[in-house]
Amino acid sequence: MAYKTPESIKECIQSFKKLPGVGERSAMRNILHMLAWSEDDIIQFAHSISKLLHLGQCQKCGVYCAETEKVCSLCESEERKSQKTLCVVESFTDFMAIENSEKFGGVYHILGNVLNPLLGIGPEELKISKLVNRVKEEKIGRVILAINPTVEGEATCSFLYETLNSYCVVERIGFGMPIGGSLEFLDAQTISTALQNRKPMSSI
Repeated sequence: MAYKTPESIKECIQSFKKLPGVGERSAMRNILHMLAWSEDDIIQFAHSISKLLHLGQCQKCGVYCAETEKVCSLCESEERKSQKTLCVVESFTDFMAIENSEKFGGVYHILGNVLNPLLGIGPEELKISKLVNRVKEEKIGRVILAINPTVEGEATCSFLYETLNSYCVVERIGFGMPIGGSLEFLDAQTISTALQNRKPMSSI
């Protein structure tokens, strides 16, 4: 008779496989590792995952925050707002990469994606109008586009420049950001260099 894998392990494997880069074998390795944990560790792990259900998103910039918070601490910070500088990023991981570099002191705006007509992602899906309204309402003087230099990213930057340049100075993240690179994989020094060497955009 062949071994029959317990249903609880099968369910865990399917759950782990939803994570990026995790396949059947790596899922099984993780589960076997967790089976050596104490009961308290497993309960704590499950409790930590369940708490993700109670996360909210900042109504201004889009970063994750406590469900009870409508606006995150960065958007509420007078010190941050006084800079009148807004950094536009593609994702939460890109936001974290720049914030962890400790080289930017303004506020952020997360697009959530980049323009991609083939996938049906246009200005409405990215809520560009919300970004424009924010720039005007908060009297933002400088927008830094820290968007990954992919084909779609470059097209998004061009569109944002045409949309925002009449309201503020629009700059593009500079040297140190390799073509085709991703902000979340860069070290703090590289991100710092890219921010320091940003350049004003011009119409293409």
